[in-house]
Amino acid sequence: MTETALPSSLPRPPGELAQLQAIWRTPGGWRFFTTVNNNNIGLLYIGTALLFFVLAGILGLLIRLQLAVPENDFLSPGTYNQIFTMHGTVMMFLFAIPVVEAIAVYLLPGMLGARDLPFPRLSAYAFWAYAVGGLGFFMSLFWGLAPDGGWFMYPPLTSKEYSPGLNADFWLLGIGFIEISAIAGAIELIVGILYTRAPGMSLSKMPVYAWAMLVVGVMIVFAFPAVIAGTSLLEMERAFDWPFFIVERGGDPLLWQHLFWFFGHPEVYIIFLPAAGMVSTMIPTLAGTALVGHRSIVAALLAVGFFSFALWAHHMFTAGLGVLEMSLVSAASMAVAIPTGVQVFAWIATLWRGKASPAHAPTLFLLGFMFIFVLGGLTGVMVAVLPFDWQAHDTYFIVAHLHYVLIGGMVFPMFAGIYYWLPLVNGHRLSERCARWVFGLMFGGFNLAFFPMHLTGLWGMPRRVYTYPADMGWNSLNLASSIGALVLALGIVLFFIDLIRTLRTPKQEHGNPWRASTLEWLPMEDYAVRSIPAIGSRHPLWDQPNLPEEVVAGRHWLPGTVTGLRETIITSPVQARPLYLQILPGDSIWPLIGALGTAGFFLLLTIEQTLLAWACGMAAIVAIIAWMWQSDSTPPVTTAQVSDTVVLPVGITGPASHSWCATLIMLVVDASIFAAFVFAHIHSAMALQICPPPGARLPAPLWPWTACALLLAGSVMMLWARRLQLQHGQALLRLAVLLALACTVAGFGLAWTSQMQSGLSPTSSAWAATIAALLAYQGCHVVILVLVAGFLCARSWASRLLPLHRATLDNCSLLWHGTALQGIVGIAIVHLMPSLMG
Repeated sequence: MTETALPSSLPRPPGELAQLQAIWRTPGGWRFFTTVNNNNIGLLYIGTALLFFVLAGILGLLIRLQLAVPENDFLSPGTYNQIFTMHGTVMMFLFAIPVVEAIAVYLLPGMLGARDLPFPRLSAYAFWAYAVGGLGFFMSLFWGLAPDGGWFMYPPLTSKEYSPGLNADFWLLGIGFIEISAIAGAIELIVGILYTRAPGMSLSKMPVYAWAMLVVGVMIVFAFPAVIAGTSLLEMERAFDWPFFIVERGGDPLLWQHLFWFFGHPEVYIIFLPAAGMVSTMIPTLAGTALVGHRSIVAALLAVGFFSFALWAHHMFTAGLGVLEMSLVSAASMAVAIPTGVQVFAWIATLWRGKASPAHAPTLFLLGFMFIFVLGGLTGVMVAVLPFDWQAHDTYFIVAHLHYVLIGGMVFPMFAGIYYWLPLVNGHRLSERCARWVFGLMFGGFNLAFFPMHLTGLWGMPRRVYTYPADMGWNSLNLASSIGALVLALGIVLFFIDLIRTLRTPKQEHGNPWRASTLEWLPMEDYAVRSIPAIGSRHPLWDQPNLPEEVVAGRHWLPGTVTGLRETIITSPVQARPLYLQILPGDSIWPLIGALGTAGFFLLLTIEQTLLAWACGMAAIVAIIAWMWQSDSTPPVTTAQVSDTVVLPVGITGPASHSWCATLIMLVVDASIFAAFVFAHIHSAMALQICPPPGARLPAPLWPWTACALLLAGSVMMLWARRLQLQHGQALLRLAVLLALACTVAGFGLAWTSQMQSGLSPTSSAWAATIAALLAYQGCHVVILVLVAGFLCARSWASRLLPLHRATLDNCSLLWHGTALQGIVGIAIVHLMPSLMG
């Protein structure tokens, strides 16, 4: 790129940089807890995830100490059940998923050339909710209230009959809440990747890591709702005796497995794909050459994401499914190895073509990753073969396979990433000499710990047993595994010692020590880049060698601040053409208060402190409303000059806005949860010989279809409200909103009343319980719409709902239409299903 082509080639006015620094400065003291900057939130996120990694690792060591010798009484059976359940739960839900989102929150804005992600307060809320809720959940161990049914919580072992205490409730409410936090982070990442890329960074020029996180974000949107629905059903069964999984009343424990593994198997790839994206970003830099097969790797990422949803029954081969169904899942389980193999071969080819030095710590961990992960993939193909899985299922062979895939596929790339990207934090690299010891201990200890488990599994050692007889032939292999776990732990301890030493070193400029090609290695401050770079290739720092100096000099897009507030440029999703200037919200205490209230609501509800729980819930609602009130405000200016010749609008409304896209994604999540409830209803109906079951009757058709008409009328009223806003009719607008609320409440009330008059008791059968669950979910939406209507009316009274900034009304209208559509679909399914089955 020549100098004359730079977006901002004119001299910068004095004081511009100082103003930018003041606007983005990180608050000090207690006000640090109000920060929403992605740099700060990302580091807090990563640190908290690593804390849970250490805690889960300690639990894993306790497991290995118990199993080191036969007939050991180091742990009691009940304590052992809690520890192995918490080990898996913390590793999967509190470390693996959060850490991939945490790294993305920290890296992606810089990698995309943005000042920040589009919803920084949402990122802050997601982090604080995860941190506070996760720590509260982990503390249940010290009170003997930790869950003890395995990290998959299969009923009937977790039903009230067999788990009468609060242990299972902590898992159900805690994990369901933490998954909501993960979904909030996914929405932030999807919108950020699609809308905040630097001008010129089209999808074809986007880094592979961003592609990986985009695929993962979409996977989270579709996969995580299933476990939220499943945990809700099981908690309702435990709390209200609604028999979703109780066989005697028409329930089915397999329903839980379907819902859980529809989330659980994509989760494996949700963990792996970000690591694969990091690998595809690091290897070209370390090899000093472009990535071989860039387009093939992107296609492979998409293919893995697609195939992952066809694999949920991979974990259910011994559950009694049909042979045809199992054969199709078996074929898909083998097919997913093809796009994964494409990535591995591309990485090897890149290393072969380049000049990577094995002496560098990231290279060592990447080589270790490929060795371990390939072995895990091979055993994955083995367990995809039905006859073999029938023999190996629920043995330590599966434990070995799981750890080879997850630790090899995510932990080793994560350590490589920390060694690679740590200079971004304070400018210093970790010790290479120490890294070789860390790698040797971790690699050797890992293989010593988990490879023998393949043999103990093949020799018949079952999973989840707290001890074993001395004459089974497993003694030496278990002792070797326990020694290996201690060696692995020693390597991790050595790593953290070196990490702490490095972080205590005074900060300096990183200077791009690896000679990387991606934008996160540009000089960064709290405001990220001084000016947002113009991108012309996949390797901007290689192809534009003067780019760092140009960016620091303010010679690219948005070199300062136009409005005196935090800003970034929103670009088009495909070609990354500049669309408008977004004003980003600043630091605020409200996300922290909202997160504390949300975590308190779920945790206090678990221990049956109902009044305190609802007080926390109200505090969370107030906090969220308070931070939403500050959004969609009138900007100081309506246009912004973001370069010498380009003037952009400041914010836009309608389908082209990033907030409209975020609301649409949220509705997809909502619809996915609803679809899981519908699946539960259809599953229970298909299990009946007669639908509805004897003694049950559906209300007369007039009432449910009248309810549908009222829900539709409420949606039409919201369309009228949007038109009235464009015509400056504020009084009529408020009337339309209230009429929409009245129609919606009346429609839901009619549906609920007619259902209650039909005599369908939710405790009588699983079929009736699923109807009640659908109605309860719709009722939650109606409560939300009551709050939304009040919010809209209040903003109208305060003149904050004008045609030039109507994103609030646009987004609330989408929520209203989604609620009406769900209600109509739910009523139709409940009332048409019996006739279709008849």
